[in-house]
Amino acid sequence: MKLPAFSAPGRFYRGNLHTHSTLSDGILSPEEVCRRYKAEGYDFIALTDHMIGIYGYPVADTVPFRSDGFTTILGAELHSGAMQNGELWHILAVGLPANFAPANAPGFVPVAGQETGPELARRAVDAGAFVAIAHPQWSGMTLEDARSLTAAHAVEIYNHGCATGCDRADGFQYADLMLSEGRDLTMIATDDAHFSEPDHFGGWVMVKCESLEPWALLNALKAGQFYSSQGPELHNVEITDDKVIVESSAVTAVIVQGHGSAAQAVHGTSMTRTAIPLLRCKQSPWLRVTLIDAAGKRAWTNPVRRN
Repeated sequence: MKLPAFSAPGRFYRGNLHTHSTLSDGILSPEEVCRRYKAEGYDFIALTDHMIGIYGYPVADTVPFRSDGFTTILGAELHSGAMQNGELWHILAVGLPANFAPANAPGFVPVAGQETGPELARRAVDAGAFVAIAHPQWSGMTLEDARSLTAAHAVEIYNHGCATGCDRADGFQYADLMLSEGRDLTMIATDDAHFSEPDHFGGWVMVKCESLEPWALLNALKAGQFYSSQGPELHNVEITDDKVIVESSAVTAVIVQGHGSAAQAVHGTSMTRTAIPLLRCKQSPWLRVTLIDAAGKRAWTNPVRRN
């Protein structure tokens, strides 16, 4: 069995799904943000400014900044209601319509009568967006909070801005526990770039589809036809009854993870085709793969459910 990212037709496009500009709390204009990502070799970005009252509830119009070989997907970071810790929800929505009705969120503090985070996430999905649980570790989110976002497609498992700004970049524990509960989720790495610190060009998705059209990218994201990376490239991942075969750029470790403590690693030098025996992972209902290169940079597949 091949993972969807490698069995789907087309080619890989590199993109960042979480970015901010001067329309909210970033320090660069939307045009300059797009210019920089294009200059760094990205094929697309989603400019996801905070859709909140103090900024005028923006959905950034990045259509004018599309060009040959570079496109954008409209989106926003949505806010409404309180998590269990009393703080406002942060929900990443990529592929929002420009006329998406904002929540009643005047500022970064919850107010009475707001729709809940789960209600807002459902409304975004119903409007056509790809929705992710944003930076759960940074937010101080509980597992119960994460579970309540039943409409979400994905968990933000690596957030580069949260890594550089507060060393709270991780979302794997939330994703893994929900996978073991039977939830089907994908995993995204992002920048959450504001350009006020070194929070950019550190985590991205590689999306497999047949064209660089926003609708095609969005459909591929929803179908799980992507992997996430800080640098290593994945070329193919295939799962058999007793092993996982990974073809990639040169790496020093390939790790298969599954339910609970199930994990199996192979270590080496400049590995480009690696067979990992399932062993302790063989009975796991789901699997995912992590690659690590000589510089310590990682890449991650989406999880795949086996039964």
